[in-house]
Amino acid sequence: MNFSEVFKQSNQLCKVSPDGKYLATCVQYRLVVRDFNSLQIVHLYTCLDQVMHMEWSSDSLFILCAMYKRGLVQVWSLEQPDWHCKIDEGSIGLVSSRWSPDGRHVLNTTEFNLRVTVWSLCTKAVSYIKYPKACQKGVDFTADGRYMALAERRECKDYISVFVCDDWHLLRHFESETQDLAGLEWSPNCCVLAVWDNCLEYKILLYSLDGRLLSSYSAYEWSLGIKSVTWSPSSQFLAVGSYDEKVRILNHITWKKITEFEHPTTIINTKAVVFKEVEKRPVVGSEDLSIHQLTVDNSLFSTQSKYEITQLPAQVPVIKPDPDRANPKIGISALAFSADNRFLATKNGSFQVQSLFWHCSGSSLVLLSKEHICLCYVEAEEEK
Repeated sequence: MNFSEVFKQSNQLCKVSPDGKYLATCVQYRLVVRDFNSLQIVHLYTCLDQVMHMEWSSDSLFILCAMYKRGLVQVWSLEQPDWHCKIDEGSIGLVSSRWSPDGRHVLNTTEFNLRVTVWSLCTKAVSYIKYPKACQKGVDFTADGRYMALAERRECKDYISVFVCDDWHLLRHFESETQDLAGLEWSPNCCVLAVWDNCLEYKILLYSLDGRLLSSYSAYEWSLGIKSVTWSPSSQFLAVGSYDEKVRILNHITWKKITEFEHPTTIINTKAVVFKEVEKRPVVGSEDLSIHQLTVDNSLFSTQSKYEITQLPAQVPVIKPDPDRANPKIGISALAFSADNRFLATKNGSFQVQSLFWHCSGSSLVLLSKEHICLCYVEAEEEK
């Protein structure tokens, strides 16, 4: 396993393009696009304000940058660097923005979740969808881009609406058996919609496209429940991360648990490889550095880090959460399957990596910390 050098980023804004050719990061109000293989800068864009959200279009030709404080969205083109688009929501405000699957429509959610506005980059047409629910993940599209599932809140009840993305008309509308819906996600084969409740109740529901409840699963009661959910690329497995620091894998036949993974504080498995980040601060000596170097080269004072292999058994540092504060930093907060279904990366507790995701090749894992990004190259032996 090898690591690249670290690069600066802001607000954990780092995304690999869907075609795997580019890596986009945001540093304050600047958008930096790098070649994924060489990590050299190929495009540099300047936005009107600090970027709070960034997202690639499905065809890797456009990048969306949202500035929520100003209610603005800017769209940049890689093929035509001089072209750009600006969307201003005005006084109604902006809390979230994302692409539609075709990469030619932008979906903006206004303040107080009053509505979702669909903007067309081709025809400049505008469509409105009412009653979106403010939750962890209230909108998701099928992999083929034909349908959109939207979580709604009406009369103190949770509902799910399924829209056709061609003309944004309503296809299905049904009530969800949740107390307070926290998120939903389509399976990659577009056949099943996973819906889960908020953290106060461990409940995950599986719905078909026509709104039929296929199954439900609950691992335990009277404790903090689900924190993260993700499908495997093959749709055969559903990984559920919870506050008890375990990952449970459900199968697509019976929707029952087939295995679970824990996150022990001491790793003793002889087949495991543990990497530890080591920070190095340069020692400034009067006889080593000249006055010119001290005044010009600011990089001399920056902290450098690298990853070293730790001998087993290895002790994982644990930070106990403050019980008096909301949203304790415990449990499985991030899950990511590799493209070939062979690996599952997870993040537990207050580990300094704030998010993680795989490159489309399945051989590179991107680790995103508070201010830096690092690429981890996985070399696995071929199965015999």
